[in-house]
Amino acid sequence: MLVDSHCHLDFPDFGDELDLIVQRASDAGVAGMVTICTRVKNFSRVLKIAEAYPNIYCSVGTHPHNAAEELDVTAEQLVELAEHEKVAAIGEAGLDYYYDKSPRTAQSQGFRTHIAAARITGLPLVIHARDADNDMIEILTDETGKGAFPFILHCFSSGRELAQVGIKLGGYVSFSGILTFKNSEEIRSIARELPIDRLLVETDAPYLAPPPFRGKRNEPSYVTNTARVLAETKNVNEDEIAEKTTENFFKIFKKIPEAAFGDIAH
Repeated sequence: MLVDSHCHLDFPDFGDELDLIVQRASDAGVAGMVTICTRVKNFSRVLKIAEAYPNIYCSVGTHPHNAAEELDVTAEQLVELAEHEKVAAIGEAGLDYYYDKSPRTAQSQGFRTHIAAARITGLPLVIHARDADNDMIEILTDETGKGAFPFILHCFSSGRELAQVGIKLGGYVSFSGILTFKNSEEIRSIARELPIDRLLVETDAPYLAPPPFRGKRNEPSYVTNTARVLAETKNVNEDEIAEKTTENFFKIFKKIPEAAFGDIAH
């Protein structure tokens, strides 16, 4: 089986199609998924989806685009919200210097707040990093020095050094449809070098659909296409990638029981 470790099922792109989308994922061998929160003020909407399906879990957190809106969110609030049984991660939080939709100081402050929550809860921090490699490396190194915390460099599209530092600090690296794009040879070369026991796959749906769906709305069933390219990149068969990325998923998302994904997991 495969797991979509990162999608956004609460986004309006999916409308009232969730039952069909979850069924298509199951039919494709995608046994479960984590739907990711981007604003704490919208957390109830995300949680409602996770509560509606036994094989869907969620996170709680503030995307760096929205950091300035939610600087009043504390680590303690995140910890309290994360006590719900369907909350399996903190985030997504991090740094995005490509769009710079929030001031960089706000992004950094919010990121460190989420790190504190991940450290307290032991839940993985889902990290968004774009065009901010140096500051990301600095913050991850500094914060790990204060006490280790689990994390995932999600939708990886950064440089080799950030990937290597992330692995060294105990993190995982997750690949999306970006891995499959023709112009992503550099990302594939990084994936080729990373240890297979630290890799995850995701869609980041509704964004970044892999070929042959590129340019269309992405959905969790399409994670199979990314897994196929990751297998080719690592020169292993697809069954091994499915087995290893799913094993890695349960190692980092410790709160999610394998039984939650039902018969398809066996």
